[in-house]
Amino acid sequence: MKLLRYGPVGQEKPGILDQAGKIRDLSAHVKDFNGAALDDGTLAKIRALDLQSLPVVDGNPRIGACVGNIGKFICIGLNYADHAAESNLPIPAEPVVFNKWTSAVVGPNDDVKIPRGSKKTDWEVELGVVIGKGGAYIEEKDALSHIAGYCVVNDVSEREYQTERGGTWDKGKGCDTFGPLGPWLVTRDEIANPNNLQLWLEVDGKRYQNGNTNTMIFNVPFIISYLSKFMSLQPGDVISTGTPPGVGMGVKPNPVYLVAGQTIRLGIEGLGEQQQKTVNA
Repeated sequence: MKLLRYGPVGQEKPGILDQAGKIRDLSAHVKDFNGAALDDGTLAKIRALDLQSLPVVDGNPRIGACVGNIGKFICIGLNYADHAAESNLPIPAEPVVFNKWTSAVVGPNDDVKIPRGSKKTDWEVELGVVIGKGGAYIEEKDALSHIAGYCVVNDVSEREYQTERGGTWDKGKGCDTFGPLGPWLVTRDEIANPNNLQLWLEVDGKRYQNGNTNTMIFNVPFIISYLSKFMSLQPGDVISTGTPPGVGMGVKPNPVYLVAGQTIRLGIEGLGEQQQKTVNA
């Protein structure tokens, strides 16, 4: 299933994409796609519905982030060896973990705001994993059963804030609008292998990133198991699993960063596409 949330900011309703690509309203069956609504039982009830009997959503509504009321937005850094190389950083022996603040979350096609004074705002297409069943100390062999689904994430990053301002990476990762999610939450039954998906990103029509999740250093089951040793994972948590090479910071000989007035397009095989305009905050 391709689940989504549509409508004005703060007033999003749950929907589902039918086979013809039309949005069908699910608000009579589920309040929102968050927390407990992402468990296997609720998803099974939605799967059993006759989509043709659901109301069609007319027009071209705004698409919101595919998960509402996110509890934790956890990110993995340097999870592709070639991205670590372009960042001039060693391949990590264990996953690098940081957070995006939930105030960074926006819809997949909402504007990305360049922070005031920023000169190093960058892009990162990433596979997002949405937890449906919580747990701690999850065994790697059981990890995929804890996933509700997958989505596209743009891990927008301010590199000066991230690496030159002291402290942790988080201050460069969690600025407002730095976490576009969606367009869809694609349930795990549709993705046979999350570690074999093409992903790409373009800025103003130029392809910068073109990779595959099969080159991850740490795969999805390992990441879930690893994180669950340090925190309990809860339904509605989002994990962003790292980016392939091609970020602006890595462009040789001179890095390329985002400025207002540009268009970012990105997508992942089977998970849809995002498109954002950059604007000044």
